[in-house]
Amino acid sequence: MHTGEQYHKFILTSQRDRVVRDRFQKMALDLLPDGADVLDFGAGTGIDAKAYAANGHVTFVYEPSEAMREYMAQYCRDEIARETIITVASPLTRKVQGVTANFAVLNHFADHTSLFEDLSRVVAQGGFVLASMLNPFYLGDARYGWWRANAINLMRSGHYASPSESRVHRFAPRVVARAASPHFRLERLTPRGFGLATHLYMFLLFRRV
Repeated sequence: MHTGEQYHKFILTSQRDRVVRDRFQKMALDLLPDGADVLDFGAGTGIDAKAYAANGHVTFVYEPSEAMREYMAQYCRDEIARETIITVASPLTRKVQGVTANFAVLNHFADHTSLFEDLSRVVAQGGFVLASMLNPFYLGDARYGWWRANAINLMRSGHYASPSESRVHRFAPRVVARAASPHFRLERLTPRGFGLATHLYMFLLFRRV
């Protein structure tokens, strides 16, 4: 377990994570029309939310971890005071143009069907859900026994859970796309092809239909 402050400092000092975050933020900001509202689902300590707010987007933040919320209250105190960042107790509070879920938030769900159904009620028609998820095909994890033991499960069902207390789940993109239907369609997967073997995270962009 980490405190919000420990997580915040770690994630900002990790060069690899900073590169991933910068790419994710740029993609999200490119997708958002000027002045559009966004929901940061699993907002952590508010690093992404602060960037969205700085670019003119009122950002609703949903974060179930009390430790993360406490540190977010410090890190984003100015934005919270100006109400450019608004904390919500439920992700279904406001209608938004887009939902972002960075750094494997969706990997903590065993099934995404009900989640996408819920999100369909808050994402405007033509809006989006952008998620950064752990890539189950990443060959850098092949050195671990749990990855090799689950290779067959991945091929058969497109899903497996890591043997840890957190029970982090890994999904093939097709499984998440199936769970998102009929409310969302998978519009973009980054990276694709052989790039999936070399990137720890994959970005999935779902469009509201």
